Amino acid sequence: MKTPIDTSAQEDLGDDFKKALDEGWLPIREVARQTGVNAVTLRAWERRYGLIVPQRTPKGHRLFSAEHVQRIMTILTWLNRGVAVSQVKQLLDTPQAFTEAIENDWQVLGQTLLQAVTQLNERTLDDTVNQAMALYPPRTLCEQLLMPLLAELEQRWQGQFGAQMERVFFFSWLRSKFGARIYHNNRQLRTAPWLLINHSDLPLEPHLWLTAWLISSADCPVEVFDWPLPAGELSLAVDHLQARGVLLFSSKAMNLSHLPKLLNGVSCPKIIAGPTVCIHHAELSVRTSEIADLFLVEDPLSAHQELVKRGLI
Repeated sequence: MKTPIDTSAQEDLGDDFKKALDEGWLPIREVARQTGVNAVTLRAWERRYGLIVPQRTPKGHRLFSAEHVQRIMTILTWLNRGVAVSQVKQLLDTPQAFTEAIENDWQVLGQTLLQAVTQLNERTLDDTVNQAMALYPPRTLCEQLLMPLLAELEQRWQGQFGAQMERVFFFSWLRSKFGARIYHNNRQLRTAPWLLINHSDLPLEPHLWLTAWLISSADCPVEVFDWPLPAGELSLAVDHLQARGVLLFSSKAMNLSHLPKLLNGVSCPKIIAGPTVCIHHAELSVRTSEIADLFLVEDPLSAHQELVKRGLI
């Protein structure tokens, strides 16, 4: 079923624009919705690399065809294989030229971020991530850069002098960075939020914040509680927020005997996420059949994928 395009904000864009929509052309906002690539990134791909060249109305508004949308999906396929955005155009033109040895930006970006963390260099950290955010969709950025960086840092921090200093610096930056993005997105949205709760005893869970950012980037409001709620107060928070769902994230073992009481009165979809899913896999798999609308995910990417698949964002 074709989703109608919202033209409520397009009334002053001219007759040419409305005629083009009637003929099947798509505005940039609709293309961003369909592909998951935000408008800022689509413009950067056009301006810097000529990857997508939309039609323009006499007033300069961008219009996209179904072929443009398909090309964007092909670009995402290359990006998700680890190819740098700067090299995608030649692969679109001559796909047989692809080899696994093609250089990409991810390793360079990762090393830049790793060095910034070890030097507590917030400006370099922030500038590098800002530049990457302008060129890559959130999911690709998580998969190819941020999650590998977190894995590399965790290895580095095993028994390393100064590890706690680096960890606190990076996790604090990450929460501030993505918390600000989420706050800005929430201000633009009016629908029911997802409620994400840190159910670990660890503050500043980075994968919780990446999960929140991915959900927020799909134009879904997000409320993040950075420490656990007691039984009874979770259902109260869901009622107050009119939440469309609840995600409990934990990187540690949980006391699963408390789970039915904790989720009592919570009738919306429920997710348990994080390494705790691996720790308690057998037990939690049984719980999903005992508790309605409960499902399990291990990381931000699978959480985002599951929510999209189920139509929950």
